[in-house]
Amino acid sequence: MLELRSQHTFYGILLYIASTIFVLYLSLPDSPEANVWNAIFWTIQLFVCVNTVAKSFLAESRGLMLYYYSITSPTEFIIAKLLFNIVLMVIMSTVSLLLFYIFLDSPVTNALKFYGIVILGGTSISLTFTLMSAIAAKAQQNAALIAILGFPVILPQLLLLVKLSKTGFAEVFRNGVVLQLTGLIVGLDILVFVLAVILFPYLWKE
Repeated sequence: MLELRSQHTFYGILLYIASTIFVLYLSLPDSPEANVWNAIFWTIQLFVCVNTVAKSFLAESRGLMLYYYSITSPTEFIIAKLLFNIVLMVIMSTVSLLLFYIFLDSPVTNALKFYGIVILGGTSISLTFTLMSAIAAKAQQNAALIAILGFPVILPQLLLLVKLSKTGFAEVFRNGVVLQLTGLIVGLDILVFVLAVILFPYLWKE
């Protein structure tokens, strides 16, 4: 894909992640509590997604979009975009988690479970902002629309992810709560994916 040629963006985000976490390491005198650590982690993931995935359509020129229009169908194009952004966000989230482990003492007690939630969260955030970016790109490149449209959708997702990720800190939930939270997040992901596939062909015609 042509996105692979924009390596300056990839390395720029890696620098952003590393510098942000290093500043946190220098600023926090003691190891943050589990709730603080968790909240900081997901806040950084949100900003990372805004700076990478959310620009996936806004950075495309009209000429490049016309080229895409001539070689592929809108459904194939949006699915490819969604999958590429999921992979990109999972990579960024993995790097963030590794740096958190290195610079900030991790209160995570179940690393495998927490990493699974990180992958789920990266997928959720990237799907949402990919769809928002596609809509905003058709509104005269109005990047402010991403924040306006994305906030009501991403807020419940983040709240669910923050709550679900507490299972990685040995927090005890009632029977069935973890499965319910996971189901809600997966359900939102499926809804966003289906909406993207249905709505994008109409945006594509514009």
